[in-house]
Amino acid sequence: MIYLDYQATTPLAPEARAAMLPWLAGPEDLRAGFANPHSPHRPGRSAAAVVEVARAQVAALFPPGGRVIFTSGATEALNLAIAGVGKRHLAVSAIEHAAVLDTARFHDPALTVLPVDGAGLVDPDVTIPAGTGLFAVMQVSNEIGTVQPVAELAARAHAMGALFLCDAVQGAGKLAAPEGADLVAISAHKLHGPKGIGALWVRDGLELAPLVHGGGQEGGLRSGTLSPALCAGFGAAAALCTSLWKSDGQHVETLWEQALGLFAGWTLNGSATQRWHGNLNLRKPGLDVARLLSECRNVAFSAGSACASSSGRPSHVLRALGLSDRDSKTAIRIGFGRYTTGEELKEAAAVLNAAAQMQGV
Repeated sequence: MIYLDYQATTPLAPEARAAMLPWLAGPEDLRAGFANPHSPHRPGRSAAAVVEVARAQVAALFPPGGRVIFTSGATEALNLAIAGVGKRHLAVSAIEHAAVLDTARFHDPALTVLPVDGAGLVDPDVTIPAGTGLFAVMQVSNEIGTVQPVAELAARAHAMGALFLCDAVQGAGKLAAPEGADLVAISAHKLHGPKGIGALWVRDGLELAPLVHGGGQEGGLRSGTLSPALCAGFGAAAALCTSLWKSDGQHVETLWEQALGLFAGWTLNGSATQRWHGNLNLRKPGLDVARLLSECRNVAFSAGSACASSSGRPSHVLRALGLSDRDSKTAIRIGFGRYTTGEELKEAAAVLNAAAQMQGV
């Protein structure tokens, strides 16, 4: 199996797994690596110390001047941000993940949806209604890889007296933190950490109302017992991203240049320059993507967002770019990164191209 679906999830880094193992201990382990990090006894304090080390490692992905709140993932983090700020008038981009679009629509049925151009980018001068309280634009599109001008958009929001929320799930550990954001959501499993944990970074001085009530953990914002194992894995993965930032980026650039040649007959969706080059969203007129997925079972790729690909509906992201429903359904997404080899990419391209040719496209 050749894995090319890095936007859906990334392979767990061996270093992250190693960091988790001591905190998955059973009763035979007298070091009590299974202890509750909120307990006052010695094993509990040891577990709590591991959580705080991990918090500092994750915080290193962000600029100073904020705090990290651990959550079950980016979806919860985004819900906490949108609900917690208590703003009534919201504006979000048309290509946001459902975790933002659906949550924003729930809290503000009259929300403003900001358009993107044919390259999948939000214009920094886009019209934003007066009175908007929260403005949300993702750093990197999970579907087409476009990198948004978040610094300019955050400045626009602040000039209006609004807050700026950024879904940085696809950019965290790969790009610099979104400049000027008040709230940033990330997920561990998108940067080679474990599934089931994410974080919300909150700018100092910004108060939120809790989303999950109960024991008052995470500064009263997110009740529930934290998993030291998940926190340790998240922290180790974040620290690895910090140390491998440059080499990971160079590796992806090499794969990108190779992929452009291997898929020369396909049309790229989204900007070719203002994007994360580990995301290759392509289309071919007349392509039956469901058939392609069925026939290329030794290659793991996708027809779009993992959260929406099973719905059968045309991609809201590709429609926002101006593509017809028919063209939107001919697109595939190929994602690669740290553990992808050039040979794997070459082999996968041969399989995909051959299967597409068998369809006569």
